[in-house]
Amino acid sequence: MQKKILLRISKKFKSKNLKIFQEKLLIWSNNFPTSTFLNSNNYNTNIGEYKCICASEIFTSLPFTKEDSTSKLDKYIDQVNDWVFGYISYDLKNEIESLNSINDQNFNIPNLYFFQPKKIWIVYDTYIEALYLDSNQIDSDWLDINELDLNSKPDNHFIPKLKQTLNKEQYLNKIKILKKHIFRGDIYEANYCFEWINKNARIDPLYVYRNLNKISQSPMSVYFKSENLYLICSSPERFIKKINNKLISQPIKGTSRRGYNNVSDLAFSKNLKLDPKERSENIMTVDLVRNDMSKFSKPGSVKVKELCEVYSFKQVHQMISTIESLIYDKTKISEIINGTFPMGSMTGAPKVKAMKIIDKLEVSKRGLYSGAVGFIDPNKNFDFNVVIRSIIYDSQSKYLSFHVGSAITSKSVPLKEYNECLLKGEAMILALS
Repeated sequence: MQKKILLRISKKFKSKNLKIFQEKLLIWSNNFPTSTFLNSNNYNTNIGEYKCICASEIFTSLPFTKEDSTSKLDKYIDQVNDWVFGYISYDLKNEIESLNSINDQNFNIPNLYFFQPKKIWIVYDTYIEALYLDSNQIDSDWLDINELDLNSKPDNHFIPKLKQTLNKEQYLNKIKILKKHIFRGDIYEANYCFEWINKNARIDPLYVYRNLNKISQSPMSVYFKSENLYLICSSPERFIKKINNKLISQPIKGTSRRGYNNVSDLAFSKNLKLDPKERSENIMTVDLVRNDMSKFSKPGSVKVKELCEVYSFKQVHQMISTIESLIYDKTKISEIINGTFPMGSMTGAPKVKAMKIIDKLEVSKRGLYSGAVGFIDPNKNFDFNVVIRSIIYDSQSKYLSFHVGSAITSKSVPLKEYNECLLKGEAMILALS
């Protein structure tokens, strides 16, 4: 493949209200058959993030792939030498580890998908930047975005009736089987998930995303649209980020609801911080991530920068750890993905054995859920979330789905795990209402 040399045209703008501009940018992007809206919700961190990135209109894209996918991604990003946006499906695991799943597949998607957009808007702390392949469209698009009405009503949205793929009794029985595997020594931990579905849903995906984002305001939020496929995501979790030679992963294990007042909220936060079961989950996941990152990182560079820190989001408290490492200049993106995906927080330990067991116990393929969405820039820096707290919708088949799950260890109480899953599903159910 011959490398294409493209020069993006950059133009910077000021806005009196960046928040309102972002809302209008989201609505504008929904007019394109394919678009990605990555929203940090102004969540402040110390690792240098954008407030928001919006990519629209395909210039090139990676063809549908279910074989040798990460090598194809390497070749694609070398060829375009530009920004690309897209997703990695959880089912990429079947390529990386030669696994197989006979569970139902409800969305016909590739194992990974990336596209090179014609139009990119980046919102920073104090200004906005447009990065276009055709400079003639920048000013007219700027005017179109700013003239949009934020008070538009939902388009043909009908509240879907949701059905669990496992009822309470079935779920508790599955967890008992998982715990037998743990007590037998097959695994130490497994992330077990189940699905809520509607097979004939008619929703307005943009309306649902705006609802969900108001409810959750998560730092790795995504609205992704590819023809008839929609991802409506309020993830708080980062899978992996690359800044030059540094990699950063921030797995989440440990969830608690927010309190009704300051006193109860602080109590929930402290109880999560000290909970031995939640801490053991988190530490096991940290060990798994450290092991994954050590496969391709410089020897001795894998460091745990934060361990079991509790962060507060609008709906829940989360226990998050931060692991960093340094990599060599010539490390390919395929090496990083193959070495770390799927993320430890969504699988278990040991990873391959845990994936085999949960595949047998879960009743449908996860698809985009437990996957990752993000971008790769021209310098091959990237940032990917973990697709959790997310609704996936196919407007052609009318199939709507969201998964919920939790980590199961020897200390897990099945009923508490079930209630944690219900807590995680609250925001999605409310957003669809």
